[in-house]
Amino acid sequence: MGRDTPLLFDPPSDVLLRLYDGLLSAYGEQPWWPADTPFEVVVGAVLTQNAAWTNVEKAIDRLKARGLLSLRAILDCESAALADAIRPSGYFNVKATRLRAVCEFLHAQGGLEVFASWGQDAQRAALLGVKGIGPETADDILLYALDRPVFVIDAYTRRLLQRHGLVAGGETYEALRGGFERALPADVHLYQQYHALIVMHAKHVCRKSPLCARCALAATCPGAG
Repeated sequence: MGRDTPLLFDPPSDVLLRLYDGLLSAYGEQPWWPADTPFEVVVGAVLTQNAAWTNVEKAIDRLKARGLLSLRAILDCESAALADAIRPSGYFNVKATRLRAVCEFLHAQGGLEVFASWGQDAQRAALLGVKGIGPETADDILLYALDRPVFVIDAYTRRLLQRHGLVAGGETYEALRGGFERALPADVHLYQQYHALIVMHAKHVCRKSPLCARCALAATCPGAG
């Protein structure tokens, strides 16, 4: 294989489903994404970039307390005040700019409800055209705010796949997303649960320094110590 040949990810469906079943048996159904409205999901997807969810929750609570958790309120808010409201999420000046950019985009389309009526491919392409919205953030919005069957890839997913010997480690985001979506049925609930279970597993057991002795998947994991 040449140096520039992209790495593929084409896992058998039964392998990914067995991994899912193992996670589900270990942790049970997950309440995910924690938000009261689709717009709150959009906000959370931006704020969670390079941030722990506990800090995102603090930022969202501050937005609620200041009456800023709506499209119109964010657009009308001064940049400095918006940045201060989301300060707990970190990188607050950058995120304020990104949050305003996605709100301006949604406003230009007629609001989130109108945007929700678009086709999935058009939605994804448009979101990726918004400054500061990368594939993971776009797919968070699609899966959790708009109930689209798009599989979200994050660092936890990569870690789990690599330790189970399913990837080499250099696959692109799109290669991994495409592999999941080809191997699994296009089921929104399945995708939401799978992603949430991977996050749960990574935080509690499959950490950077894994706790293999506590892992329910250790028997079938080549990376288990």
